[in-house]
Amino acid sequence: MSEPVSALNGASFDGTVAVREAGLQGMITLRGDLSSAKMKKAVKNATGAAIPGTREIAVSRESAAAWMSPDELLLMVPYDTAAEALGKIDAALKGEHYLAVNVSDARAVFEIAGAGVREVIAKLCPVDMAPGAFEPGTIRRTRMAQVAAAFWMVDAETVRVVCFRSVAGYVFGLLCDAAEPGGEVGFFV
Repeated sequence: MSEPVSALNGASFDGTVAVREAGLQGMITLRGDLSSAKMKKAVKNATGAAIPGTREIAVSRESAAAWMSPDELLLMVPYDTAAEALGKIDAALKGEHYLAVNVSDARAVFEIAGAGVREVIAKLCPVDMAPGAFEPGTIRRTRMAQVAAAFWMVDAETVRVVCFRSVAGYVFGLLCDAAEPGGEVGFFV
């Protein structure tokens, strides 16, 4: 059996912000009735986090639950525990109408860190990145140039981006271009 590897083997770039592939991340797409008591319990058992509000992410230690749509969450757990978390979800939701799929190997995760992080994301996504409009705990599922992506602020100077593994090289290139020194607009600084 082969060893799992991330999409870009830890690629990184230092520009106006640091861009790095974050490595392997356990991820489960979970669809169903997010208001159901069984769903709330399943998410809590799998991640330790509560079901987040609309366009929010709830974090608990190394795990998180991210709102993706009115009936969909992206659950993030340590990579080596994704199968166990999926088993907990299946057990907790027995008898419910739901869909839970381990998508860990179909996604790539990037971390962008530095004072200019808002500007870098604003260059690529149609999202208001102004302080007060987009803050830690907020998530957006949108377009990053020509591809689907989701991102959230970990703190005031760190953003995590999730995209399909098949476009990881393209997204890394976009992020590096947007972080290239000399291209600062200075809007958020």
